[in-house]
Amino acid sequence: MVDVDAGVQRRSSLSRTRPQRVADAVLLRRHLGVRRAVVEVALIGGLYVFYCASRMLASDAFAPARGHALDILAIEKAWRIDIEAPLNRLFADVHWLGVASSFWYATTHYIVTAGILIWLYRRSHWQYVIARRALVLATVIGLVFYLFLPTAPPRLVDGKYVDVLAEYQAAGWWGADASAPKGLGGLTNELAAFPSLHAGWALWVALVLIWMGVPKTWRVIGLVYAAVMTIDIIGTGNHWLLDAVVGWAVVLVAWAVVQAVSRRDAPLPETDVAGDDLLDEPQPATG
Repeated sequence: MVDVDAGVQRRSSLSRTRPQRVADAVLLRRHLGVRRAVVEVALIGGLYVFYCASRMLASDAFAPARGHALDILAIEKAWRIDIEAPLNRLFADVHWLGVASSFWYATTHYIVTAGILIWLYRRSHWQYVIARRALVLATVIGLVFYLFLPTAPPRLVDGKYVDVLAEYQAAGWWGADASAPKGLGGLTNELAAFPSLHAGWALWVALVLIWMGVPKTWRVIGLVYAAVMTIDIIGTGNHWLLDAVVGWAVVLVAWAVVQAVSRRDAPLPETDVAGDDLLDEPQPATG
């Protein structure tokens, strides 16, 4: 009975015209695409919720966080790379620079990263998965640091640095608590300076553009974006230079690990969506 049913199904499939089978393949691919998109949005949303929740679980004891910050500053002074004070004064004193840097800090970290993820998803599903895994792994590593090594940003240390976003909060939607919208400052962990995921995610953007082989202009733009982000987070008083350096290192390690693992899991050079074989089949000559 099973063989009979299978034979009937095969004959029914073969009896369908090629246009009908192509139409079915298109519908199936659209269905799978929508399902993938829903899953990806859920994953990214879950990561963001986990990111926010874990930051809230971190210790809010200021004394050890201040001690860690001063340790970082001492290392920078020993290496003569303590550039925070002059850069912070520049951003605080030059009005247009303070406003522009505040908008940059409060927006690009999320918008540019999300934009690259969407572009990657539409361009290549497998490469999107690899890049997303690297971003997730780097973020998780960063969250571990936030939980076990709380560190105060320059703007909270001994009043020596200006909180540029708080200084220019009237120009935007953020309040006096990092880049959180006004009234939502209590939802942020202000002692999560080390490492800087602002710097790390910006470097991830540059790595993705280089890896994807986009035109040189866009690769340069990606590197400039990462450099500007680093200058911005230091100038606004939100991070130490070493926060950025370690943020880069976290992303580079995550990228290398995911790339190494993904080489073993890379799909065979076949279609990754059912029905592509029909859509890509050569058409018979007519006329």
